[in-house]
Amino acid sequence: MISLLRGTVHKGDTQEITIDVNGVGYAVSTPIDVWDNLKEGEEQELQIKTYVREDRFDLFGFLDKTSKLLFEEAIDLPGIGPKTALEICAVPRNLLLTAIEQEDAKLLSSIKGVGKKTAEKLLVDLQSLTEKHPQIFAKERKEMTGTTAHFDQDAIDALKALGYDTATALHALKGTPEEAKTSEERVAAALRAL
Repeated sequence: MISLLRGTVHKGDTQEITIDVNGVGYAVSTPIDVWDNLKEGEEQELQIKTYVREDRFDLFGFLDKTSKLLFEEAIDLPGIGPKTALEICAVPRNLLLTAIEQEDAKLLSSIKGVGKKTAEKLLVDLQSLTEKHPQIFAKERKEMTGTTAHFDQDAIDALKALGYDTATALHALKGTPEEAKTSEERVAAALRAL
């Protein structure tokens, strides 16, 4: 199994990269936030999850071991495949932690590929995951202050109505300035960043 790749990054379509390791190109799928942070032509090390099934052999790449662990745990959940697991990994970890602590399944249902019933089940699974692997959310527990204000549901819904997927919307909202207090101001700031 491939567990780590270090090589030159060549970006393809959104969430798809080829990582050139000594002349051998490996196709790797990544969460949208990882794809955004990778630089074309630069050397990068990625934690790799090798996903093998009867009809597929896929590689999924992450910047750190805790993101890889979250992905591994997510794909083991009933009803969650690799694409949905990547979407879950693309959601800022502090937002997932907020949903878990506030038992807010609606927030999870805004993730692409997650309906209302799946969100309710996912919430329970994520709660047990925080007990089983507290390291996944350890950094966010320390950092969480007022940052979750940027992720109000109205702003997420507005960006989704404009055609952006949840991961892109959340990534754009993450960078909104502190001065943006209302949903409208956050949406406007997010649109300028997109």
